[in-house]
Amino acid sequence: MNESPTCTSKGPMVLTFIAGAALGAVVMALVTPKSGPELRGDLKDLGRRAKKKAGGYVDDASEALDDLKDRALLAVDDLKRGVTDAVSDLRG
Repeated sequence: MNESPTCTSKGPMVLTFIAGAALGAVVMALVTPKSGPELRGDLKDLGRRAKKKAGGYVDDASEALDDLKDRALLAVDDLKRGVTDAVSDLRG
């Protein structure tokens, strides 16, 4: 049987993990006894850190996409070259 390696996307898994971690942090912040201003400050700090971390993920994804695009263009060029050579060989 011809088995090909499977390629799974880790994006949904990472997003689920981040959402769960964020929800857990919010729940922890809400159930911890703190004053209103202190709790708001903690939530604001949590939001800033989440935004910074999300920006890092966006940058990583953008770099990976650029790399994939470059590799795909190289593969297309190689394929074109191969087809051109094959046609030349067939024509003699």
